[in-house]
Amino acid sequence: MNTNRKTTVSEKDKPVDTHRQAATIVGMMFIFATVSAILGLLFYQPILTGPDYLMNGAGQKNQVILGALMELVLVVTAIGTAIGLFPVLRPYGERIALGHLFFRFLEAIVITVGIVAILTLLTLSRDFVAADSSDTSAYHVAGALLLAVYKWTSMLGPLFFLGINTFMYSSLLYKSKLVPRPLAILGLTGATLVFGYAMLVLFGVAVQGAAPLIVLALPIAAYEMILAGWLIVKGFNTAAIVENSDRVNVSESLNAA
Repeated sequence: MNTNRKTTVSEKDKPVDTHRQAATIVGMMFIFATVSAILGLLFYQPILTGPDYLMNGAGQKNQVILGALMELVLVVTAIGTAIGLFPVLRPYGERIALGHLFFRFLEAIVITVGIVAILTLLTLSRDFVAADSSDTSAYHVAGALLLAVYKWTSMLGPLFFLGINTFMYSSLLYKSKLVPRPLAILGLTGATLVFGYAMLVLFGVAVQGAAPLIVLALPIAAYEMILAGWLIVKGFNTAAIVENSDRVNVSESLNAA
């Protein structure tokens, strides 16, 4: 009797322990994603700004490459958050959880296209510096095209798709009570604002990076950092996990009967 009781308790605690590990890993992934995104943008500055960006890019090639590496870290960690959250969120809404996973992968793909554009621009800048021809118009046309590709990917990935997938997983966090509901509401609010920011840029109403509009991206940045800290320190709400596990067990018993 005692052996069976211990086994039952152990099996009940197992999903809670697994979710605690997942919470810690996902929290760390969110932190790495945010930090790498900021560093990547900072390291890109020589090749993104100023009229002499082709010259500056070649002169600061190692810094630009480091920026590309930071964005690759962003890609990996962004996908990591989705993979880590999927099994946790799935019981509360499989289709939405799968949609979040799908749109997070789309976000990562778009960011990867932007990385390729920057690295191609870096190659172009090296050729520009090495060229002996006085006609540099072709280089500037190609450079402007690559910059445009990067700017559109930096809008579609970190703004448009980010807004969609954040709204999805935050809605499930709100529904499941896996984290405090005020925190999930902050996520829903931040996702809505950053998606609106993306739409304003998409339709040419505003310019990406304009100081007044950056305010629209601050709530989602704050949300991800607060959520990361909460998951690392507190983890998911164990009461909600146990309640859902009991509900599933009762449903399975009724179906079996």
